[in-house]
Parts: sequence; structure tokens; C-alpha cells
Amino acid sequence: MNNETEGEWLYVIDSRQKLLDFNFKEIWRYRDLLMLFVRRDIVATYKQTILGPLWYLIQPLFTSVVFTLVFNNIATIKTGSAPPFLFNLAGVTLWGYFMQCLTNSSNTFASNAGLFSKVYFPRLISPLSQAISSLFKLGVQILIFMAFYIYYVLKGKNLSPEPEIWLFPLLIVVLAIFGLGVGMIISSLTTKYRDFRILIGFATTLLMYVSAVMYPLSEVENSATLSSYSWIVEYNPIALIIEAFRYMTLGEGYFNIVTLSYCTGISILLFLIGLAVFNRTGKNFIDTI
Repeated sequence: MNNETEGEWLYVIDSRQKLLDFNFKEIWRYRDLLMLFVRRDIVATYKQTILGPLWYLIQPLFTSVVFTLVFNNIATIKTGSAPPFLFNLAGVTLWGYFMQCLTNSSNTFASNAGLFSKVYFPRLISPLSQAISSLFKLGVQILIFMAFYIYYVLKGKNLSPEPEIWLFPLLIVVLAIFGLGVGMIISSLTTKYRDFRILIGFATTLLMYVSAVMYPLSEVENSATLSSYSWIVEYNPIALIIEAFRYMTLGEGYFNIVTLSYCTGISILLFLIGLAVFNRTGKNFIDTI
């Protein structure tokens, strides 16, 4: 093909692709498709269900009630001045968003194999749409958290947001980047090793227990039997983000710029690794899926 003919093409799709190809321009060009995927994910999740969007409320509320009964009432884990139910609801809300980003993006290649094999579009749009659509569920659960927060304030609990609350959107962005990075790595591995999907459910359950979802970090640090293993939780970015959210809203836990920078750095690093593996797998995954 001569140069004159090549100049007539508006777009050229090439199999050669950089490992860290995050083409903002191309993703912006397909923004309508991205929004279509977001709408599909929101509508299809609870379509043809009995309770529908009420599951957005039922899941975190029931989980928080169980955690309160088991860990606070039976195991007598202290939550400081924060009401145990509200303490657990804060952890469950952020953990739920991370899990949505992780599990949905980890199924990218498997759930979209038919679409990927027929139509070209930036493959990264699919996991991005999952992270964006999960914000809808997170928004609903944040409203529920705020409702119970106001309820406890009216009951006389001494609760007030910390000045750092304005950094909350940044926590969500870091959490989404972390979840997408890990999810893209898993999605790439499951195209070749199918039994990896079995491991995901088991691994995420273990991850929840080392992410301070149902206990404060101080409980691990002050425990005589667990203090030697406290570094597993202390260096876990998810635990630090949840701890930061509790500090911002409930005044329990701790937060500083150093921990936020650490979480941001780890999340970006994992995202770049996930993007490299994701782009590499996207070239030939259809032969192994």
C-alpha cells in the first residue's frame, strides 16, 4: 500500500502495541461506548431480580450487623468512641467497592470473549466501565452510611468529620486503581490458567480478614499474640485506606500524607503492571480462552 493510500485511512489498527499503552485519546474517542457499558453494568446487575437495587442496601447492612454481633459483641473487639455498627459499615462500604472493581475486572476476558473476538475497541474500556459503574453502588451505600451517621449524632453520639474529609474522593480513586490493577493481572492469568478462578474467591476472603474491615488496626498492633504479624495489615493499602476513611468520618484510627502516598504509589505500580500484562494478553487471549 503506497503512502497516498495509507493517508486515506482515518484509523489504523495495528497488532503492535506498547506494554504500557494507556491511550487517553482513543479512550476518549470511545467515550460513548464506555458510557453504554456503564449503563449496561448498572441495569443488568439486578435485572429480573425480586428485590432489584435494594440489594445495594441489604448486602452492606446485613454484613455490618453480622460483623457487629460476631466481632464486637462476641469477640469483644473495641471500636473506641465510634458505634460498632457504624464502624463496621464504614469498612464494609469501602471493601465492597474494592471487591466490585477487583472481581468484575478479573472477569474481563472471560465474560467479553465473544465481543472481543468480533469488534475492535480499546480493551481497557471494559474494566474501566466496571470501576465507574460500581461508583453508583458505592454512592448509594455512602448515602446509607450518612443516614446512620446522622441517626447516631441525633442520639447524642459525639461524631464529627475530620478536616481531611475533603480527601475522601482521592481515597476512592486510589482504591479503584488498586482494584483495577490486581483485577487486570488476575484476568490475564485466568485466560491461560482456568483453575485460577477457583482461587479468587478463597483469596479475596483471606484478603478481607487482613484488610481491617471488621477491626481497627490498633487491635492488631496491641495484641500480644498477633503483634508479630501486624505488618501484614499495616502494609496492606486496603487496610490503610479503610482506616483513613474511618478517621475522616468517625475520628478513629489514623491518617497522614505518608500513608496516603504509600497507598497511591503501590496502587499505581500495580495498575501499571496490570496494564502491561493486560495489553500483552489482549493480543492473543482469544486463542487460549
